[in-house]
Amino acid sequence: MAGRDTGALLVGLLVLFHTWGAWAAVQVYMEDRVETFRGKTAPIACMFTLNDSIGEVVMQWFYVTRGGEKQRIYFQNSTVKFKLPDTPFADRITVNETGGTSGVVLNIADVQLSDELEFICLIRHITDGTAEGRTKLKVFVTPDRPTIEGVQTGISVTELKTSKIGTCEVKNGYPKPNITWYRNKMPLRNEPDEVKVMSSSTTESSGLFSVTSELSLKVKEEDKDAEFYCEVTYFVPGETRMTESDPINITVYYPSTAVNAWVELPKGKIKEGDSVEIHCYGNGNTPATYTIKHKAMEFNMDLNMLVLNNVTRLDSGNYQCVYLDIDTYEELYKDVTLFVNYLDPAVVMPKGSVEVAQGAELMATCNALSSLQTETVWFKDGQEFSKGHILTLKDATFDTAGTYTCVVTVPEIEEMQTSGTLHVYVQSPPEIMKPDNTEIEESFENTVDLRCHVRGFPAPNVTWSTSDGKVLKSASQQETVEGVLLSVVSFKVTSDITAFCNASNEYGTDALAFNIKARGNGVVIAVIIICILLLAILGSVLYYLYKKGKICGRSGKQDLTKEKSNKDNIVVEMKSDNTEEAVLLGVNGEKLPSDQ
Repeated sequence: MAGRDTGALLVGLLVLFHTWGAWAAVQVYMEDRVETFRGKTAPIACMFTLNDSIGEVVMQWFYVTRGGEKQRIYFQNSTVKFKLPDTPFADRITVNETGGTSGVVLNIADVQLSDELEFICLIRHITDGTAEGRTKLKVFVTPDRPTIEGVQTGISVTELKTSKIGTCEVKNGYPKPNITWYRNKMPLRNEPDEVKVMSSSTTESSGLFSVTSELSLKVKEEDKDAEFYCEVTYFVPGETRMTESDPINITVYYPSTAVNAWVELPKGKIKEGDSVEIHCYGNGNTPATYTIKHKAMEFNMDLNMLVLNNVTRLDSGNYQCVYLDIDTYEELYKDVTLFVNYLDPAVVMPKGSVEVAQGAELMATCNALSSLQTETVWFKDGQEFSKGHILTLKDATFDTAGTYTCVVTVPEIEEMQTSGTLHVYVQSPPEIMKPDNTEIEESFENTVDLRCHVRGFPAPNVTWSTSDGKVLKSASQQETVEGVLLSVVSFKVTSDITAFCNASNEYGTDALAFNIKARGNGVVIAVIIICILLLAILGSVLYYLYKKGKICGRSGKQDLTKEKSNKDNIVVEMKSDNTEEAVLLGVNGEKLPSDQ
């Protein structure tokens, strides 16, 4: 790089020298300045021309100290060339001749800030005299990236003087960098009472510069969204460069000029029992207090919000938001209207329960006071019965009796509803609901359960009886569905029998018969009779054998008396175990006299 720069330099100098050579004996030309980065090698060219090329040429290099003195660093003639010792450049300079031209280049390696001096090339010819040229060496160092810090506290637009916005700093540059402030990409310049930029610089021990700039403004409301940053301009060899800091924002306090209040929650219409949020905000951001006034009450707001829990219709009305600026004590007001919709409990007429005669007509009403339009539906046994607030029951029967529920709803607010009930009783004599089967077969000695469903109003008295006049005790009695009484009786089956369910109230009576047949009763009787006959025959045979002497009985030998009898007669003696009386039966069942 240094070689290419040096070559271009020499060519330019030669052209110029040939132009000037017509009127000067010894002519020396050097650039006014040579620029380089710290740590690089700086080539300083020295071009000269002579009228007489014969004779000795002496070349010397000097630098001018900061005190203005010339200090030689290099000497060369036709016989010797050497660097002066004990100079800052003794170990860092070389001098190169240019081939075929009258010129040399002084190369300074590892350039430092202290090398930023003026260098002199002196040429002396034995016949043409002496001439010199001068070049200033400029050294550059690229600064660090700038840093920026904004104020952490808010700034009020009511401040009468400019307020500090932030500080920008750039370090370790050479030459000294410049700082320019920007707001939304527009440069800021000093402007009395509006913009103030103060910059200061520090020279570090290294010789580098650090620059600090402070921006102060008289802020406006629009500055709350503005971006501020600083731009650093610095120099490098042959050009000027720039870099930017990160942007910052500031907090701007500005008073409210208007305040707004509204119901945030719930969305839509409000009903009793809701929790209501009223919000209140000013269009400024200066410290302020917010309160809500309603009738004779005043509420402090938490985070600009008032919560009313479980509201009622009494909470309806005007709510006034009061904004008070803490700095200026200026007050602003905003009203918001709150309306709480309501639905009173349903009122059913007639109330509670009603009795109606069989065949009669009943009219009932269901109403609920509401701030909105309502709809009414009547239900019976969970099924929709009719619509409208009037319930009409014609030609009342057993099926008319029951519980009727009216449900009042508000179509505009889904959750709003109320209900009421009416119990309808139909005056009637008892009616026993006949089961599918009243003819019952049950095994002998088993227990049978009989059930009797009875309806009627007033509630009938249910009793049980049998065909042989016995009264059965009911095992249980309960109401299964509304208006239907279930009575259950249990008893053991010992024979065929008929059981009666009897129901009665002040309007009449009703009865239902259950015919019960005992399975297996005739077979048992027949078996008993057969067993008795077999026992009788066995007893007769044993007695006959005893009389004939075929069987020894009692305690010893006993003679049996032979009785004469007709061959046509067969006599059987029957004797009881506890009497001595014997009965002789003839074949035809006649009673014969005993021979005892």
